Amino acid sequence: MSQKLSPDAVDAILRQWNQERPDLDVSPMGVIGRLKRCAALVQPKLENTFATFDLSSWEFDVLATLRRSGSPYCLAPTTLFSSLMITSGTMTHRMKRLEARSLVQRLPNQEDARSMLVQLTANGLALIDRALEAHVENEHKILASIDGSELAELDTGLRKLLAILEPAGDSN
Repeated sequence: MSQKLSPDAVDAILRQWNQERPDLDVSPMGVIGRLKRCAALVQPKLENTFATFDLSSWEFDVLATLRRSGSPYCLAPTTLFSSLMITSGTMTHRMKRLEARSLVQRLPNQEDARSMLVQLTANGLALIDRALEAHVENEHKILASIDGSELAELDTGLRKLLAILEPAGDSN
């Protein structure tokens, strides 16, 4: 049995719309509004954890993408920037910053002499492993007050929404 939840800021918005435009079914605004508010509220909580490792969100994302690619933690820049949904120009700028911190290195691509590969350095690997452990612990804390079955239900609903919104086959 689910508990009765207190009204939130989105409820107030829905009430206003229902009063002003009772002819419209504004219920989708509740779901989308709560998704947007949750994303906006969770981001600083994630960034606080990254900051303890002197990382920004984007730096964590790049290093984590390389780390989850498996040993030797090396990807082509095009694979990396498409996985992160950023432009190649943005990727170039970010790689320079990470290289300057000795967290990644560029290597010649043995399969294509015209391109380079991006690889975690030993420093980058050690840093992302520590940051990842803290990040996962932080996410557990953020979600701790939600019952396991409710989390599973939420995950299923979000998975369905993502399948509708994301282009087919784009599961990086």
